[in-house]
Amino acid sequence: MAEAQARAHGRGAQQEEQCAPGEAWTRVKSRLRGELGEDVYASWFRGVEVDTVAAGVIHLTVATRFLRNWLRTHYYDAVLRQARGEWPEAERVEFTVRQPHFTVEPPKENPVMRQASPQLVADRTALPMPLRTGYDGFEGSPLDPRLTFNSFVVGNTNKLAHAAAKQVAQSSASPQSPFNPLFVHGNVGLGKTHLLHAMAWEVTRQKPEAEVLYLTAERFMSGFVQALRARDALAFKEKLRNIDILLIDDMEFLQGPTIQQEFCHTLNSLIDGGRQVVVAADRAPTHLDKLDMRMRSRLGGGLVAEIKAMDYDLRHKILEKRASEACADTDGLEVSDTVLAFLAERLTESGRELEGAVHRLRASYQLTDEPVTIAVAEQIVRDLMRGAEPRRVRIDDILRTVSKHYGVNRGDLLSGRRNRSIVRPRQIGMYLAKLLTSRSLPEIGRRFGNRDHTTVLHAIRKIEQLMSDDTQLREEIELLKRLLRD
Repeated sequence: MAEAQARAHGRGAQQEEQCAPGEAWTRVKSRLRGELGEDVYASWFRGVEVDTVAAGVIHLTVATRFLRNWLRTHYYDAVLRQARGEWPEAERVEFTVRQPHFTVEPPKENPVMRQASPQLVADRTALPMPLRTGYDGFEGSPLDPRLTFNSFVVGNTNKLAHAAAKQVAQSSASPQSPFNPLFVHGNVGLGKTHLLHAMAWEVTRQKPEAEVLYLTAERFMSGFVQALRARDALAFKEKLRNIDILLIDDMEFLQGPTIQQEFCHTLNSLIDGGRQVVVAADRAPTHLDKLDMRMRSRLGGGLVAEIKAMDYDLRHKILEKRASEACADTDGLEVSDTVLAFLAERLTESGRELEGAVHRLRASYQLTDEPVTIAVAEQIVRDLMRGAEPRRVRIDDILRTVSKHYGVNRGDLLSGRRNRSIVRPRQIGMYLAKLLTSRSLPEIGRRFGNRDHTTVLHAIRKIEQLMSDDTQLREEIELLKRLLRD
């Protein structure tokens, strides 16, 4: 009798669970996020919904055929494994397309996000709708919902490209864009792809009926080769020539005389018809040696905007924004400006490098619950930094670094001025000279404006005393030490 009751109770619980498949699927997605990571989850699972669970089959709905095929091929086993945690009797998963577009529901509010700025909360919750562009059965490359104009950080090195991209996107409803074609170029990781995605999202938001197609050069080549094999090249070209805005990424990889010729025809047809074309590459059109002269000339006939290497201010702004987002999403996480300054000084290659550093800081905090200090930051991003071997520190290096950090002229550090804003950096410089070099106290005094060795000794003891009570000063000096050693 007890066993029968237990079975009946189990069936009742299972029926009750199946009455609310949405809640169970939410738990499944949470486990998938933990297993696959935030990036994979945001790209492929955020819009997946559960329809029904019956007869051992979990029916999931997705936005596009591409997403359905991708999940079947790459994540079927992971989905079934995690789903069985909620539905133990499940034997298989079925993916079906519900409609071409989907709406992303805003995430539930948490206490940390309530403390964030209204603009940050808006940026984090208002994700664009389409997952992937396409036209008349031709599917474009995936669009990342995170890559919008709101999440793009503007600085001196990218403001021209950003302004041009925004102008083109906002002019999508007009008959003719002021910049056509728009050609954006720069090294890897500086924001070219971000701008192209942002333009696609903005055009779709302002004019939902617009035909927007975002393609990588590789995707264009693949589609054209498939059309040639299917003897459907003419239809392929006609599809491309009837869209409203075509965005091509990684143009430097477009190869093959036949493919280049067809792309050139498509380019001319779109521009002559008043349709917008945006192209991104790692160098200017005149330097794309693999392209023929006619295409280089046409690509250079519009606006050519270069994204230059990021300066310190832009790197710091990017780190500030990404760290603010991470702190808003992670209870208890704090990243001091000292840590951000250290990372901005040392990580100089790309925006992806900066974002990767913030992701690592957040993951370290979540896994260890240790506060984020410069020592922790240096340890977990060591492989991202150049010059892992410590170099020999000179007093000239110390004078230059201290002057830059505190905004004090080198001449003031060496002068006899006694202003507090000058005395403290001077004392810190002497302390660092004793700590990081083999110079004697008299020699350090001589290099710091012919001061007596007793003045140097007093400065060292003063800084040591202040460091014992002042956490911020300890962090500043730790930052200066790492900047000098790296």
